[in-house]
This record gives sequence, structure tokens and C-alpha cells, in this order.
Amino acid sequence: MINQGRAGETQEEVGVGSTAWRGGLGARHGGLLAALPAAGAGGRWVAGGPRGGRAGGAAETRPTRCASRPAQPLDAGSASYEERTVTGVRGRAVELSCGPAVPAVVFWSFTAAGSTGPPRAVAVGSGLEAAVAPGAGALGQASLCNGTLELRELRAAAAGRFFCQGLFPEPGRLRVGYAAVLLRVLVPVSRPFVRPTAAAAAEGTEVALICAVREGTAPLSFSWQHREPRGGALAAPMGLGDSGAELRLAPANRSHTGWYVCTARNEVNNRTSEPVYLDIVYGPDEPAISVEPFSPEQGGFSAGEREDVVLSCLAPSNPPSRYIWLHNGSQVHTGQTFVIAAIARGQAGTYTCLAENTHLQTRTQATIILTVYYPPAGSPSCSALATADLRDVALRCRWPGGFPPARLRWVGLGEEEEEEEEEGAAGPSFSMATNIRPGVTTRNGSSFACLATHPTLREGAMCRTTLCECRLVPSAPTPPPKTCPLPSPPHFNPSAAAVPQGTRAPQLGNPRSSAMVAAPRSLPKGMKLGGGLAQCRPLPPMPLCLPGVPAGSPACTAVATKHDEFVMLQCRWEGGTPPATLRWWDSRGQALGVPMPSAAVLVLSADASLGGQDFICVATHPLRAAAAECHLRLDVPKLEVEQSEVAVLEGGEARLACRWCGVTHLGAEMVWYDPREQEVPLGMAKYWLEQDEAWANLTVRDAEWPGDGGTYRCTAANAVGTTSLPVHLRVDRYPAPPNVTISKLRYTRARTEVRLEWRTQGTGNLTGFVVQRRQAKKPQRRAPGPWETAAGDIEPHSRDRRLGGLDPTVVYAFRVLAVNHRTAGHPSEVQTPAEPPFEALPAVTGAAVAGMLVATAVSLLAVRCVARHRDNLPRLHDLLFHTASPEAPELPSTTEDAPAATSREDRAERGQGDAGGPSTAATAEPLSALPDAAAADLPVGVPIVAMATP
Repeated sequence: MINQGRAGETQEEVGVGSTAWRGGLGARHGGLLAALPAAGAGGRWVAGGPRGGRAGGAAETRPTRCASRPAQPLDAGSASYEERTVTGVRGRAVELSCGPAVPAVVFWSFTAAGSTGPPRAVAVGSGLEAAVAPGAGALGQASLCNGTLELRELRAAAAGRFFCQGLFPEPGRLRVGYAAVLLRVLVPVSRPFVRPTAAAAAEGTEVALICAVREGTAPLSFSWQHREPRGGALAAPMGLGDSGAELRLAPANRSHTGWYVCTARNEVNNRTSEPVYLDIVYGPDEPAISVEPFSPEQGGFSAGEREDVVLSCLAPSNPPSRYIWLHNGSQVHTGQTFVIAAIARGQAGTYTCLAENTHLQTRTQATIILTVYYPPAGSPSCSALATADLRDVALRCRWPGGFPPARLRWVGLGEEEEEEEEEGAAGPSFSMATNIRPGVTTRNGSSFACLATHPTLREGAMCRTTLCECRLVPSAPTPPPKTCPLPSPPHFNPSAAAVPQGTRAPQLGNPRSSAMVAAPRSLPKGMKLGGGLAQCRPLPPMPLCLPGVPAGSPACTAVATKHDEFVMLQCRWEGGTPPATLRWWDSRGQALGVPMPSAAVLVLSADASLGGQDFICVATHPLRAAAAECHLRLDVPKLEVEQSEVAVLEGGEARLACRWCGVTHLGAEMVWYDPREQEVPLGMAKYWLEQDEAWANLTVRDAEWPGDGGTYRCTAANAVGTTSLPVHLRVDRYPAPPNVTISKLRYTRARTEVRLEWRTQGTGNLTGFVVQRRQAKKPQRRAPGPWETAAGDIEPHSRDRRLGGLDPTVVYAFRVLAVNHRTAGHPSEVQTPAEPPFEALPAVTGAAVAGMLVATAVSLLAVRCVARHRDNLPRLHDLLFHTASPEAPELPSTTEDAPAATSREDRAERGQGDAGGPSTAATAEPLSALPDAAAADLPVGVPIVAMATP
């Protein structure tokens, strides 16, 4: 019964469709609908609205009859119903079957997921014939084959419930089957993208990377991979594990720098994002300084003079560190490597590497002491002197100078050297080596060598001396240089060494009568050891170098580096043996830096908090009971101004003076600022800036009111602070001039000029006048135009002016101002020019004369024309010149006589006619019929009109 109810409900749902379905599918597949049996639905298939009614105003479709084959019984009681779930992937194909067998007739409908409306028809088929509803394209490319609905290029809108109704043929009957297919449409995961909370983060802060996808069916899983900045294989971030969609680095360290890739997965597919670079900013770490050639020593490094020394500094940092090299507190180089070519002894001292991270604004430093070794000048010298009351011989070797001092050691030659080494009689010394040898055990003619070694010498230096017995012959004249034989006996007596001239020489053979002398390195030609002569020369004693305290006291200085980034405190106390130890302390008794010999350098970051602080350099020496100190105080610049307020009249010059007050400035410079807080540069026409080491003066030229008035500032800044002193400049105006009144303003006749007169009222000084003008009439809704200067620099004694260059079609307004230097008085009243007076007599007279001249000229031209054309104008000619021909009839002299003459002629003609006398054409012809010549001689009246224009 439940299945039957569902079947009946489904039949009602089948009847729900659109007008397009009725007019399209029903019309095209009428035969398919006709094949449906009449059973189960009363032989009626409705393609319109619900229960066969109208849908959207369309006509109801008539039922189709089954006339081609006999009806089969429909077993409605054995209807089957099944439900199942099918999973499809968007963009791919999915098949939905109506049952295990192929239905004879099938009808598919669809209800979207979550929809409460009626189902929509999808497809209907019978055997090989099938039709798809027009709206099925929203689900994908639908096709029906053997009752199975196939959706290719599946869309996400196809997720929902598909309902199938089919008639399955069985032997002798038709079985009704229903199938509800719940279609799940899985959406493949899109390519993820990684969005870090910060592209660059400082080490120790928290950073998160978020992996996001635009679409994809849940559940989603995420995995992360990391690659080093310089390449390599991708690997999971160490120590982070599976972090999900958000990878949180708390805290971030420098090992987290590199490329990050996120992979998103669902049950359909997995996609990997583009690599995203995460930059971890850190450092700089403590710098490490290396020296080439590498020659370390206690407390620093050493190098030989004239060698090329390469100083390298490495402080791990991201971004890479900016390196600054300081030599004894002064900046000498910028860069990681500092090459000193052919180093000199003056370049020895402390070298500080300052590493800076420009992104984090952090700095670290390291300092080394570089010692420059140089050998003593010349070569070592050897000498031998008698000592201990002439019983012993003192061998002395000297080679002063150099750093460090040369190491000297006496050795014997040949077999004697071995004996010396065995006895240990010759020990090493510096700069001077003395070896005392007993005379009894020293053989005559023994040679000794002094070996000198120095760190800068690859091969040591050496000097030699040979001991010999000096015998003096009393009878022989004393030669300038004493000579003595070089005996061969194995021993000699040193008692006769270097006997001064004029003293008694000891007897020969006496053990004390022989002198031990030092033979030169190279003997004269022909002289051999063991016999001959050698020169005996006295050797002066040499002073000894004793240890001591450095002279004077330590000296302290403070220097600011470029751009006032750092302040370097320097303390020096050179000399002494051993050198003094220096160290910096602050005012609170805290040690700063490390102890340094002879010179101590302390580099501080420039900060306003250093202003007013005291620093103490403490120097200690083993031979001095109390420590020596020098004090240094860092102060902001101190300034003083000559006058805090300066007054000047408009147009004059004002001098503002500022100078230093104190000594310690740390490289500060004085700068002037104008009232608009803008720095006053050199070379401006308005301002003249004079500067010296101790002062800076600013001169304001051509002072204007009120633009140049205000507060000027003298400012000086150094690494520890800024000082600014104000100087107020007051620009006073000249007294106001007297007022002006316009007394006359009138146009000239041409209206291109005006004549202006004025007068002054009141008392006061003035230096000139200014006349201004503007248009008096303006279009509506427009403000009056600005005043223009029509005349300036008018002398103070002038009271009138003629102004030209006016447009006759424009009405102008004028005003006058009095000026006292640059102070303008109150303007006069505004007036427009008056019209010039009208004078009629000159105009009328001129017009009459002009008319008469024109009439005379026209009359003369007419008379001349008539005289020239006498034949063409005979009457006019006779009229003007009073001449007539004899054959011409007599014309009346006046106009009154003309009718009487005419009447007499008429009467004569009538009388002749009445008498019956002969009549001819000549006598009977009227006056108008006269010949042309006669007619031409008749007078003609010509009116002449002369018009005079006033």
C-alpha cells in the first residue's frame, strides 16, 4: 500500500511541466505518448499544468489514443520502489538507472536539493525513442538510453533527487517500477592560494599563512611544504606538523624564511598552490671581523708596513647589513670589505665595523686593534768595550727604533756558537743587547755576531765584531788611529783596551798590558785574523730606555658622523711604557665599552636623550697610584641673538644677527627660517645670508608690509638636540599722505583721452600720485573688474594729467590716490568722465563752405560737358550761351508770350484754310513734326540742384 501511494503521488508529479515541454516534447513525440497504455492513468497523459489543467494560459493537450497495438494488462499491485544514492563529479559524466531491467516506457523528473517546489521533467523514453526536456541543460548534457539517464559535463545544479517512473514488460503483463536516486555532486577542489598575514616580519613575531580555495566539496585537508630561499627540495616545515588551512609561526625565526606551498585535498582531487615567499627580517648579529693577512696577537691583529690589508666584516642580517668602517672614531669607508693598500704606520689604531639593518633600524658593532709593524731604520751596530776594571769585555749590539723593537741576540761563530748556546750565556734583548764575557776565558781574535729579528723582516739582520789584543809601542810615533798586532795566542789580557793618547802604556807581557778591541766587519786588504794590525777606536756609552708614565693627561673629544647618525667619543693618552689603559664610564658609574690601550673609542646612536649627559674617560697606569680622568658633556647647540626684535620702515633693510654661545657643537650649523617656516637658502635676491664659523647674519632687503614682517628663527641642530631662537621683525609703514579730490574729469572730442585735474585736502607728506581706472559698466551678475593703474610715478607737485589709450565704446571710472613712499592714502571719489561741450557754429560754417565748393565744382563740370557736346545738346548750349540759328522760329521771350504766339499761328493756319487756298505739308505740319535739326535747336529746361551738407 505504501508503494501504491507513492506511485499515485508520482503520477501527479509527472504532470508538472512547462509550456515548452508541452509544446515541444509533446508535439514532437506524439507517437511516444500514444504508446503509453490507457491503464493506470485512465488512458490520459497530461503534458500541461497539474492534473491536466492549463499552465501559463496554454491550451490543454488532448489525450492520445493507443490504436496500433492491443492493450496489455497493468499489474499495479506489484509495483516496485527503490531508493539509492549516487555520487558524481562536476564536469564529468554520471549514469542513473531506473532499475535492473530495461523499461518499455520511462519518465525521469528532478527536484533540486532543498527545494520544496514540484519536480521538473527531465526526459521521457520508449524503446529507441527518447526526448529530453529543454530545461535539462542546467543539469548537464542529458541523454536517455534504455531507460538510463546519462548526464555528461555534470553541473553543480544537478545535486538533488531524481525520480524515475517506468513500465517494465513481463510475460503477459506490464509492471510499474519507481526509483528515487539521490545524486550527490562533488566539486573538485580549486587551485589554492596562500595569503600571509605579512610579507615580511621581524624575527620573534608571530606570522600566519592562510591557505584558501575558491571551491571544493568538503571535507578538505591541507598540507604545507617549505623550501629554502636558495633552492632545494620541498619539505614539510620542521617542528610544525599538520597545521591545517592556517600555518602559524609563533614565534617566527630566520629558518622560516623561504618559499611555502600549500596542497588542498578532498575525495575528488588535490591541487597545489603557487609558491609564496615569506621574508623573516632579523639582525644584524654581532659582527665578526677578519683580517688578511691573518696575524693575530694579544688584543688585536698586526700587519707589516707597506702591506695590503683586507678587513672584512660579517654580521648576519636580513635584509643584508649596511656596513660602515670607522678608524679611530672617524668614518673611512662604507661597505663590507675595506682594503687598505700599502698600509702606513699612521693607519694603525682601532677599526670599528658598524652593521645596520635599515629595515629594523637596529645596529651592532665590533672593534679590533690593528697594529702596524715597521722595522728600525738602517741596520744593527756592534761594539766591544772593556768593563769591570778592564777584566771583562762588554759586547754591545744596538738597533733602536721600529715597532715592535727589534729582537737582538749575541752568538758566537762556528764552534763557539755551539758553546754559547750550550752555556746559555747569550739571551735575547730588544733594541740593545749586552753580553759580558770574562777576558780570561775569551780567546784573542774571537768573532761574535749579533742576530736581529723583526716581524716585518723575512730574513733577520746581523752585525759582527772581532776581539783582538792591543799592544802599544812607546818609541813609535803615535799614529792618528792606533794600531795593534793581532796575536795568535789562545788568550789575551783585556787590561790594555783603548788607552787614550798621552797615557802610559802597560808593559808587554803583562796580563793587563793587552787591549781588547773590536775589529771592523771587513778588514783592509792583506790583513788576516791571527796576525797583523787593527784599529782601536773608543766607543761611547749608549743610553738605556726605561719604562714610564705617559706625559700630560688624557684628552677627550666628541665627533658626530655623517647625517648625525652616531656620536663618537674619543679618549687618547699616548706614550708611556707600558701604555695607559683607557675606558669610558657614564655619569651613573656604569662602564661603557671595553678597556683599550692608549686610545678608547665609544660609538653611540644619536638620540635626544644624550643631551646634557656627562661621560668620563678613566686612564690607569701601573706606575701611577691614582687614575687620571677627563670629562665630556654632550650638549645641544647654544645660540644667542643680537636683538630679539628688529623694526624697519617699509622699503628699508633689516639685519638679524645670530652667533654661537659655547664651544661644543658636534658639527651643528646655523640655519635661518622665514615667518613661513621655510629655510632661507643662499643666493636669494630677497634675503642676503652671511655666515662664518661663529655667526650667521640674515639681511632682509626691500622690506614689505606686511609680507616681510613676522617671526624669523635662528636654528641649529646636532646629534643630540636642536636649538631655535626667535627674532621678531616689525615692518612699519610711512605716515598716510593727504586725501585727494577730483576737481575736473572730461573726455576730449574723440573720446580716446580724458583730462583729469585734482586737488589735495589736509596736511601730510607725499611722494607722488597714482591714477587708477576700471570699466564703469559691467554685464549683470558680474562683480566689478579690478582697478588698473592708468598713471603712476606722478610728481608730487603735479595736479593734472592727460590720459590716453581709451576705448570710445567703454565707459571708464577713475580715482586718484596720494602716495607717501609705499603708503597709499585714501582713494578719491570715483568719477566717470563728462562729455565735451557742443560748438555748432564751427560745424555749420564748415559744412556750408564744403557744400559751396562741391556745388561750384559740379557746375563747372556741367558747363564744360555742355560746351564739349554742343551738337548733342544744342538747346542746352544755346540756353547757356544765348546763341540761335536764323532759320529757327522765334521763341517767345517769356513764358507768358508763348500761348499768344501759338494762338496767332493757329489762327493764320485756320484763315488760310478757310479761304480755300492751297495747303502744303510744310505749312500744315505741326511743331512736333519739324525736322530733327530744327527740333534740336529748340531750348530745353534743365534743372540743376545743389545740396549743401552741414
